[in-house]
Amino acid sequence: MREVEKVIDEKKQGKALLTEHKKENTKKLFIESYGCQMNMNDSEIVAAILSEQGFNTTQSLEDADLVLVNTCSIREKAETTVRNRLKKYNHAKKHNPKMKVGVLGCMAERLKAKFLEEEKIVDLVVGPDAYRDLPNLIEEVEAGRDAVNVILSKDETYGDVSPVRLNSNGVSAFVSITRGCDNMCTFCVVPFTRGRERSRDPKSIIEEIRSMEEKNFKEITLLGQNVDSYLWYGGGLKKDFSKASEMAKATAVDFAQLLDMCATEFPKMRFRFSTSNPQDMTLDVIHVMAKHKNICKYIHLPVQSGSNKMLKAMNRQHTREEYMDLIDNIYKIIPEMALSQDMIAGFCGETEADHEDTLNLMEHVKYSFGFMFAYSERPGTLAAKKMEDDIPLETKKRRLQEIINLQQKHSLYRTQEHVGKIQEVLIEGTSKKSENHWKGRNTQNTVVVFPKENYQMGDFVNVKIEDCTSTTLLGEAVGYSENN
Repeated sequence: MREVEKVIDEKKQGKALLTEHKKENTKKLFIESYGCQMNMNDSEIVAAILSEQGFNTTQSLEDADLVLVNTCSIREKAETTVRNRLKKYNHAKKHNPKMKVGVLGCMAERLKAKFLEEEKIVDLVVGPDAYRDLPNLIEEVEAGRDAVNVILSKDETYGDVSPVRLNSNGVSAFVSITRGCDNMCTFCVVPFTRGRERSRDPKSIIEEIRSMEEKNFKEITLLGQNVDSYLWYGGGLKKDFSKASEMAKATAVDFAQLLDMCATEFPKMRFRFSTSNPQDMTLDVIHVMAKHKNICKYIHLPVQSGSNKMLKAMNRQHTREEYMDLIDNIYKIIPEMALSQDMIAGFCGETEADHEDTLNLMEHVKYSFGFMFAYSERPGTLAAKKMEDDIPLETKKRRLQEIINLQQKHSLYRTQEHVGKIQEVLIEGTSKKSENHWKGRNTQNTVVVFPKENYQMGDFVNVKIEDCTSTTLLGEAVGYSENN
């Protein structure tokens, strides 16, 4: 899943909170999320579980009875950010000695009980599959004992938990459809912190989306570490599908079918999904996207490198040629499709020729967006155990900057394609730069800014695009869209 290196906007950390506070709840929960979109959704699940235990969320760190930080381990910088944040919690705890502090998520899963030794402020450590055990763990802490549960599950999906929508604009929401990853990329900790792939019952997914529709949400993002691996055959790990009964196999639901079900059942809602993996994406998914106007024409399709040698070293399970064939077929079926990438600069053994292969692949695709990083070794991965991190930091930085520069060029090229066109935009909030302008996104996931006039948040509006930067489209509204 696309990784977000820093926590959401400082003003929103744990603070844009639910409106459905329970009056009978007397304890206060402060929760922050770092990392990917799945972590954001997991925090909403945690808030829901603890709401049943007497906790309402609070905007005030200092007043909290329980402080939880949902962590990311995908890069060293993300873990450093969390440790720095714990220092601020320590300061708050000095003024509120009864405050308890817990670490959730991937960093908790990776470090386990070691976290209690390294960070004396931490009272409980909870992995991504153990959130249902939070009430018991909190009891342990209140009894004066340390509490740790980082056991990975074979079937946990939290499908029966109705998330509390934190940091929500009331317009768009996340719905998790699958958890874990089986791909075992050599640079990645996710299979070790999130476990094996298992999917959620499609009926529970449809029910959650329906509850969002009833609350007037207009856009749903279906989430998973690898959504294209979604496969429901009655429960269990994806790797065990071959052992399922013939009846289960005959009635199994894959991602293309799930996407079709969602778009058909809720024609007035927009759908996105993240993240895809090249070797698992089928053209069936692309044909479903082409069939439904309410499925946004945008795919985040990480490649990590344009070099076959690097892809093999990364255990990516696809070649440069297979990836480019997939891209070409996507553009043939949906010419207006927007694509984004994840790219790693300076992976173990990368040569200048490998780096040039990456730049050449980018020239072929011309991504609309990109998420680019210099390689950082993650403890426990195959790369950390068996490969030498042999690219000098300065070389990594230079190659990364060349990738970023090329992406900026392509981003501008892609936004310029929209100028002069009328596009449907879902209004998500006020522009950061002007109180008099709305911001929203078009089907390609590009931000659009336009004067407010008499429109409201959650409206679908047709906007004529008049100008652009490399990241933003600027225009004028010309009326409501037919989807409004």
